[in-house]
Amino acid sequence: MPKASVKRLIECKKNQLIDLVLDIEKYPEFVPFCLDAKVYEKKEKDDLTLIIADLTIGKGPFKDTYKSDVKFHKRDNLIKVTNIKGPLNHLENTWHFNDHDNGTEISFDIDFEIENKFLNIVMAKSFQFGLDKIADAFQKRAFDLYN
Repeated sequence: MPKASVKRLIECKKNQLIDLVLDIEKYPEFVPFCLDAKVYEKKEKDDLTLIIADLTIGKGPFKDTYKSDVKFHKRDNLIKVTNIKGPLNHLENTWHFNDHDNGTEISFDIDFEIENKFLNIVMAKSFQFGLDKIADAFQKRAFDLYN
């Protein structure tokens, strides 16, 4: 299964960055390879924000949509995402947000497996590069919105 991690210091407030990550329907505007996004459900429950959403990811002739369960744990400044259905056998990603003198430090960990074994091999070889591109996109979006 491809796994990757990225850590970044982003010059904006923690709450702004959390809001940016939770604004899933805006992803097609700035996240590489994200073609469409749809939020089906968003509700607050105690210390949690619960979201069910689809993301359509693709490049060239390859395109797939997967449904995710997104949970924002307010007290821990943590977003956990797991897949519900789609082309993934397994998806877990976690966003951690920590205050820093110059902004917010994020760490993003992802672990997933695509049903297609060949695509898993291809993704494993290039996934860290792709994740860095996604982190760049979030960093640029935060700069554009908050600076």
